[in-house]
Amino acid sequence: MEIPFAPSPDVTVTLNALLDILERRAEHTTRSIKVTLAALPLPGYFSQANPEPRLIANEQFSLLERQGLLQLTWIPGETGHLLHSVTLPKMEQGIRNTEIFQLLTRTPIANDRARLESLLLADKFRFQDDWRARTISHILNQLKAEKSPAPFSLTDSSLNFDLLAVLQALPALTAETPYRVFSVRVFNDTKRFEAIKSHIVSLARLGNPEWKRIPADEVLRELNLVANPSYIHLSGNWQLTTENGEILDLGSFTPSIGFPAAQISALQSVRAESVLCVENLTTFHQQVDRYAGKHGEHGTPQTHHAVICTYGNPSPAVRRFLRLLPETTPVYLWSDLDYGGFNILSQLRRTVSGEIQPYLMNIDTLEANISRARPLTASNRTSLKRLLLHPDLRDVRHIIEHLLKRGLKLEQEGIENF
Repeated sequence: MEIPFAPSPDVTVTLNALLDILERRAEHTTRSIKVTLAALPLPGYFSQANPEPRLIANEQFSLLERQGLLQLTWIPGETGHLLHSVTLPKMEQGIRNTEIFQLLTRTPIANDRARLESLLLADKFRFQDDWRARTISHILNQLKAEKSPAPFSLTDSSLNFDLLAVLQALPALTAETPYRVFSVRVFNDTKRFEAIKSHIVSLARLGNPEWKRIPADEVLRELNLVANPSYIHLSGNWQLTTENGEILDLGSFTPSIGFPAAQISALQSVRAESVLCVENLTTFHQQVDRYAGKHGEHGTPQTHHAVICTYGNPSPAVRRFLRLLPETTPVYLWSDLDYGGFNILSQLRRTVSGEIQPYLMNIDTLEANISRARPLTASNRTSLKRLLLHPDLRDVRHIIEHLLKRGLKLEQEGIENF
C-alpha cells in the first residue's frame, strides 16, 4: 500500500509516539495503542495563529484512517477540526504497521534485534569458556527477552563491531598494555579505545560478577589494560632471576624500588626469605622501615621481610610476580580491617597460594587502635556478611564477625600500636 505524502511534523511526532509505545511492549502484542494529542509536544497542531499545520495533519491522519492504519477520535463538537487522540488498531501478529514504519523511514526494533543477534551468533564461537563467552550469552538472552542489549547498540553497528574487535584482541595481552598502544593495535587509532573503554568495563562485569565490586580502572587492569605503564613497588631483599639467567639483587635499593610491571613476563623466578604484601601505597612508603624488619604479634623482632605493595586489589602483574616465589616462602598480607582487606586476602589465597597469612589483621589490632576506627555503613555490613561464606576465609571468620559486632572498620593508616 503506497502512502502518497510525506508526513508533516505533527504527524511525524504522533506516529513516532505510537511506535515507541508499540516497541516498548512485547513484539507479539495485538492490542490497540492510543496517544492523546494534547499530551504530545506537537510543533503546530494547536496553534491559534496559523491553522495550516492542523489542516495538513488532519488531512494526513484522515487518509491513514481510510487506509485502515489508524483510528481517530475527535474532540466532541469538533469533528474534522480538532483531534482528541489517535490509535493504532488491533492487527494480526507480524503484519501490523509496516506501512507506518516505511512512511517514517524507521526500522522496526525487531529488525535491529535480529541484526545484532546474527552478528553475535556469528562471533560467539570465538569466545570459549571464559567471561567473554558468558557476556555474549547474556546479551543474546537479553535480545531474546526483548530487553536492552547494552552496552551493545541496536542502532550503532560501528560500535558493535568495535566492541567485538576488542573482545577478540584481549587474550593476546599477556602483560600490561597502555590504552593508546592497544588502541593502535586494534583500530590503528590512538583514541578509539578511550571512547569505548566504559563499554568494555560493562561487558567485563556482565561476564564476571566479582568485577562489579571493583573500580573501572581495576577491571581494565584485570584485562592487562592500563592508562600508563605501571610499576610494582618493592622493598627489601628481593632476588629476581630473568629468563636469561641474570640475577637482580634489589636489597641495596633504599627505601624501595619501582619494578616495571611489563617486565614480569621476563622473570624466571623470584626469591625472598619471607614476603609481606601491603595494601596501601601510603602505608608502604611511610612505614617501610618499621615493618620490613619484623614480624610477630607484639613487635618481636624476627626476620626481615621483602615487601611488596598490592596497591589495592592485587593486579594480574602482582599476582604473577608472587606466583614466581617458591611454594615454601612464607607470605603475609597486611591490609585494612574491612571488606576490601579481607577480600584481597581471599583473592590472593585463590590466585597465588592458599597458605598466605594475615598480618596485623586481628581483633587485638582493632581494639588497640579503636579510637581511629570508623563505623561500618549498611553497604559495608552487607559486603562483610558475604565474606563469611567464603571458604578461603574460614580461619578469619571470627575476626569478620567481631567487626560486624563492633560495627567498626580500621584502615592501615589508623594503626599505630604494633
